[in-house]
Amino acid sequence: MAVAVPQATSLTRLFFLTKPIPGGSFTTLLPKNHRKPIFVFSLQTQFSSPVTTLTSKTPKDEQQQKLSFTINYLIDSCGLSPDSATVAARKLLLDSPERPNTVLNLLRDHGFTTAQISTLVKKRPVLLLANAESVLLPKLRFFLSIGVSKSLLARTLASDPTILTRSLVNQLIPSYNFLKSVLDSDEKIVAALRRTTWVFLEDHTKNLVPNINYMTETGVPEKCIKLLLTHFPEAVMQKSHEFQAIAKQAQEMGFNPQKSTFVLAIHALSGKGNKSIWDKCFEVYQRWGWSEDDIMCAFKKHPHCMMLSERKINRTMEFFVNEMNLAPRSIAQCPVVLFFSLEKRIIPRCSVTKVLVSNGLVTEDWSLTSLLVPVEKVFLEKLVIKYEEELPELMDVYLGCTKL
Repeated sequence: MAVAVPQATSLTRLFFLTKPIPGGSFTTLLPKNHRKPIFVFSLQTQFSSPVTTLTSKTPKDEQQQKLSFTINYLIDSCGLSPDSATVAARKLLLDSPERPNTVLNLLRDHGFTTAQISTLVKKRPVLLLANAESVLLPKLRFFLSIGVSKSLLARTLASDPTILTRSLVNQLIPSYNFLKSVLDSDEKIVAALRRTTWVFLEDHTKNLVPNINYMTETGVPEKCIKLLLTHFPEAVMQKSHEFQAIAKQAQEMGFNPQKSTFVLAIHALSGKGNKSIWDKCFEVYQRWGWSEDDIMCAFKKHPHCMMLSERKINRTMEFFVNEMNLAPRSIAQCPVVLFFSLEKRIIPRCSVTKVLVSNGLVTEDWSLTSLLVPVEKVFLEKLVIKYEEELPELMDVYLGCTKL
């Protein structure tokens, strides 16, 4: 599955070709040597007015008046605090509310909340000077066209407005084409975007392509590569030499490159943040009596058991050990149970089982996986509906626990 970056001309979505840009035209499908870049993010091309920079030529009183107007606008219209507005005003001066009002109206029309607009403006105040119709709107329409919901788009751009500063033709569309060539579906691309905006911002030839090619050469199936890029793209986007070192480490730990646990292990071992979580989990499991072999056994079965929070591990282990009288080490044999909701799945199902055991309807020789892994319908049929004649209150026990 050697990967090459496709050309921008492969994009077949022509939604933004319906309206020409003043002073230019949409030329996405023309040969490269005939194409003019139309969305290059530049103060000169996109923010021609109304903007005044702080220069010695600006009279002091006029400069102060514009500064005061800008700060008040950022506070009253964008929801910034006085301090944040003062900092933002250093990056732009407004002559009038006309241009920024069109930007704010566009964002509101696309589902941005007041808080999200405030966050976006605080991070990128210069966006208030963008041409809403010709610069920002085509980018918003593009992401909506590939399946990004308005709510997700607003959350994503408020978190990282950098995307709005990049060229649609030269950056965003080529990134989309590359991701589509690997992931095949817009749904997976949207899932990757939900994790990090950098799937659209980074030069894919630098790290992403070499890392994908390395996995292919190592024997990782395409479906596993897609799994990693879709749900944990930050792991595939790390520096190539670091990625290869982690992949080799996972192999040395006994992970099979042909199984999905291999790429999940790569994710769990990637980055300083994940490594810190891994070390903390190791310490917590040891406090519960797990040996190093127990921990590695659990890690190999479910790599993300080394990415749980200390609180989640402690609460779940405490219930299994203190309420269900299970040996701590037995949970290491089925670490998947640590991921289930204590309130919505573990307690209700275990409560039903305890009632059945106390009434002699089932033996105490039951496994956690057979009890907790099946979907709710299967569990109810096997352990609730089956015994409702003998114990009509069993459903109330189950439902009562889920409500609690």
